[in-house]
Amino acid sequence: MTRLAPGDPAPDFTLLDQDGTEVSLHDLRGERVILYFYPAAMTPGCTTEACDFRDSLGSLRGAGYTVLGVSRDLPATLREFRDRDGLSFPLLSDPDHAVHDAYGAWGEKLNYGKTVEGVIRSTFVIDADGVIEHAQYAVKATGHVARLRKTLGID
Repeated sequence: MTRLAPGDPAPDFTLLDQDGTEVSLHDLRGERVILYFYPAAMTPGCTTEACDFRDSLGSLRGAGYTVLGVSRDLPATLREFRDRDGLSFPLLSDPDHAVHDAYGAWGEKLNYGKTVEGVIRSTFVIDADGVIEHAQYAVKATGHVARLRKTLGID
């Protein structure tokens, strides 16, 4: 599994969002992007993390960031997640985990004491030129957004 580090180019991608609209990273050049990978919509930890991003979206946008969430869920499930929890940022569908692979957010992990293959909860901050500024792997859902805001110097 390849892991990205600050200074690496962010792998480009085009994925469908919750409404079936294509979202491409290259179309966001000129913007700073927070790209986070989570295991599954509407599960407790993923809901906590998504709602924390939702609740911090004003300050993140105010600091110039676009937030994108990525999971293996299909657009219909992502739409239900968005509607259920009032999420106001794009949720992207990567069912074959190709983008997860490109970012090193798929691989072996410990789950309840057993080694399994799956999504590694990860967050990447990408600068306006498409370069990785921060790469955070195996993050904890609870408190992650607050820690990220502190890293980025956002109150």
